[in-house]
Amino acid sequence: MSEQASLPVPGPQVSGPTTLPATAAETSPDNPWPLQLLSQKLKAHIDRTPSAWVEGQVIELNRRGTNAYLTLRDVDAEVSLPASVWTKVLERQNLPLERGSRVVALLKPEFWLKTGRLNMLVRDIRPVGLGDLLARIERLRQALSAEGLFADSRKKPLPLLPHRIGLITGRDSDAKKDILRNAALRWPAVEFEIREVAVQGNTAVAQVIRALRDLDGRPEVDVIVIARGGGALEDLLPFNSEELVRAVAAAATPVVSAIGHEADRPLLDDVADLRASTPTDAAKRIVPEVSEELAGVRQAREQLRRCMERLVDREADRLASLHSRPVLAAPERLVTDRSEEIERLLRRSSAAVSSTVVRAADQLEHLKAQVRALSPQKTLDRGYAVVELANPQAAGRSNAGHAVVRRPAEAPAGTQLSVRVAEGRFGAASTGTLESVGTLHQPRPETGEPND
Repeated sequence: MSEQASLPVPGPQVSGPTTLPATAAETSPDNPWPLQLLSQKLKAHIDRTPSAWVEGQVIELNRRGTNAYLTLRDVDAEVSLPASVWTKVLERQNLPLERGSRVVALLKPEFWLKTGRLNMLVRDIRPVGLGDLLARIERLRQALSAEGLFADSRKKPLPLLPHRIGLITGRDSDAKKDILRNAALRWPAVEFEIREVAVQGNTAVAQVIRALRDLDGRPEVDVIVIARGGGALEDLLPFNSEELVRAVAAAATPVVSAIGHEADRPLLDDVADLRASTPTDAAKRIVPEVSEELAGVRQAREQLRRCMERLVDREADRLASLHSRPVLAAPERLVTDRSEEIERLLRRSSAAVSSTVVRAADQLEHLKAQVRALSPQKTLDRGYAVVELANPQAAGRSNAGHAVVRRPAEAPAGTQLSVRVAEGRFGAASTGTLESVGTLHQPRPETGEPND
């Protein structure tokens, strides 16, 4: 409230006005506002408030002359508001307005300055028919679907065998009895965490959401069922609430919608992870049939037994086939064959080594014979002799290798000689050059040895 106020202070009149606090925050015990000023400011503020269309349910309606007084209550919460309406506005309706009617009304707030009472003036009011509700639900369905709240990709799978089921249903309702009875018949060990709430009326949405969040926060609850035994469209309106739809979409636990109806499909069916046509159908789809599961176990065990028997028979046939092979019928045969082969290879290798050694020995003897034949000693043994100068220094030879006499001119008469024969040496003296009696280097034709 920012309006400046400069009103006379109540009490004795004084000369000149007294300046009051400009805003409510500036007031104090020493400098308060007059009640009149607060009322004026409230009225000015409320008068600036625009009219608004609201939806509610008529729970009280009293006609008094040209005026009628009614009380509107929120359709999803315990909130009510009194209002007044001119009778002529009510007379414009095709059908008379009654208690319990669902309406939309154009409200303009009014503040009565003298009594300080807030009143809601109904400038227009219209009953909400079945067609209007269906159209509104369809628009909401399309908007939520565009957000992806109904997409199959976000739906969570139900557990194969839930140990504890959260159940949200009406107080002592038939839907509750159907689910408990059918679930116990199918799987006797199943357990329930039950929350009994209002499933129609203006408190239903808040109670269902509160129960849903409570069960969703319990880790032992594997799946949550919201069940109701059907009803008219007006009775099912809480399950078309946008707030409930968003709460179900945000739940971490899988949610099953079990609203017992077929003609209408509330928004809860679209957002739930599984839609069951009736509470009985929900019990059948949440827990398995124990007899069917036991039959399946027996069938699986029988299949496993047959598979194991086939496997054992097949492996036994393979073992018999392996045992029938010669190598396994007489295992020592393999060792015997290898032993004989090793002995045969040993004999061949021994013979090859012996033959190689004999050939090498013969070759060695042949080489020894060649070496002996070429040996100077062998030549001496055949009667040859090596004549050397006995004193090569006297003959002017310094190299002992040149002491061998190869030409007669190297041993003139009187030269002392050293003659080497096969078995030793002896001395001799040269008598000079003799007449040639033949060529010593020409071999005998019959022996190939040089002539004496």
